[in-house]
Amino acid sequence: MGSDENVRTGRHCVFRIHVHLVFVTKYRYSVFTDRHLIRCEEIMRAVCEDFQAELVEFNGEANHVHLLVHFPPKVAVSRLVNSLKGVSSRRLRQEFPDLVRHYWRAQRLWSGSYFAGSVGGAPLSIVKQYIEQQNRPL
Repeated sequence: MGSDENVRTGRHCVFRIHVHLVFVTKYRYSVFTDRHLIRCEEIMRAVCEDFQAELVEFNGEANHVHLLVHFPPKVAVSRLVNSLKGVSSRRLRQEFPDLVRHYWRAQRLWSGSYFAGSVGGAPLSIVKQYIEQQNRPL
């Protein structure tokens, strides 16, 4: 396995699990400015720490954000996403009253859907080939 700094250890496991998340604002409204995105990153970084996860990368535009999260296997991606979206929506709407005017009826900052993609490690073709070779008789 080598000395890869991306490999983490838990009590009973060694892991390197990354997920690419994309959250879109409700109705795809373009509401974020740089100050919103900076605060959003801080909030999401703190939420990740609560899950013993690491927010490796964050970026966004006026109507969506991208996250790269390194997380332990005990964390369900859906729970992490619900917490990231819920906490950030609540805090951003509290701290930036200008966001509320876009969402006065829905009281939600984020769309109900999201993108989650697994990333990292070897390409799938290499992993598939490796697994296929494990079953060969000696």
